[in-house]
Amino acid sequence: MDIEKLSSGTCPISRALALVGDAWSALILRDASRGMTQFDQFRTSLGIAPNILSRRLKALTEAGVLEKRRYSERPPRDEYILTPAGTDFLPILAAMGEWGRRHNGAGELSQLVNPATGARVEAVVVDRATGELLSPANMRLEMPA
Repeated sequence: MDIEKLSSGTCPISRALALVGDAWSALILRDASRGMTQFDQFRTSLGIAPNILSRRLKALTEAGVLEKRRYSERPPRDEYILTPAGTDFLPILAAMGEWGRRHNGAGELSQLVNPATGARVEAVVVDRATGELLSPANMRLEMPA
């Protein structure tokens, strides 16, 4: 896959996928949204090989989705904090979770809840201008001329 071509083309979906388009990256961002910041926390939660985790954290940091901060000099230890771009990705993860619940939702599943009310959150994608739920009936992709 030509990441350079994906990240510079006219399609915003391919540009997004170039930054966070693999399962490990999305799951790291999910865990970061749950308050995990340290390498070992991510490794334990995900069961990911350390070399793969290192590469994904580096890529997410270079993409500006996570920020690497040193929290210990001796021994040197870093933490990974969501940037505003990373925080902006969280509703996308919520929508992906709803899709997964609907189309692959057998068994016991975690759920999003509103921390103020405790009520289950059902993520949907809406048009900001109209408030309408997005569907094939009210959207189409137009390419630049």
